[in-house]
Amino acid sequence: MRKFLFQVFFAVVTGLIGAALLHLVIVLALPDFSERDAYTRVLAEGEIHRFYPLGEKPDAAGLSKDDPFVDMAVCAFDVSERPVRLTAANGGVPFWSLAIYDQSSNEMFSINDRTSAGGVLDLVIATPVQLTTLRKALPPVISQSILFETRQAEGYVVLRSLAPQKSFAEIASQFLSGAICAPFEARSRSRF
Repeated sequence: MRKFLFQVFFAVVTGLIGAALLHLVIVLALPDFSERDAYTRVLAEGEIHRFYPLGEKPDAAGLSKDDPFVDMAVCAFDVSERPVRLTAANGGVPFWSLAIYDQSSNEMFSINDRTSAGGVLDLVIATPVQLTTLRKALPPVISQSILFETRQAEGYVVLRSLAPQKSFAEIASQFLSGAICAPFEARSRSRF
């Protein structure tokens, strides 16, 4: 009986020490893992409200495109003060798509050239209050824009452009380099 109690005691103590060590390792490793999420990497590309093209090899932030036939660009945004407008003219790109993600990398919205008006990217991201103000004023410049409402003030956008053949590479690159991700300035008396 004494031997059995000693074995149980030894097993409990070993389990507690193992659990404590595992907990310590997880807590100490957490900062390293939290700096590798997608949102943090997009922020590391540079200033917000600007598209950054991704190459085939990981850049300083650790981001790269994963398909040789798809060019990509990312943009971090913050709509806490003003809405953000995303625009790009389609100069013959065979296909483009855009996805909006929140800080936790949950996809909130996506669109492509088939679902946009005329194959052109023209999208405004705004909070509910900003969107209500925009709809009341509806500046002519965004009368054809797609309006997307979000309760998440910060997030990021991934813009993809298809280049199925080498002859499309330059067109896809120009499409991404001409894309704009900028705060929207409404020319009215209302403020955001």
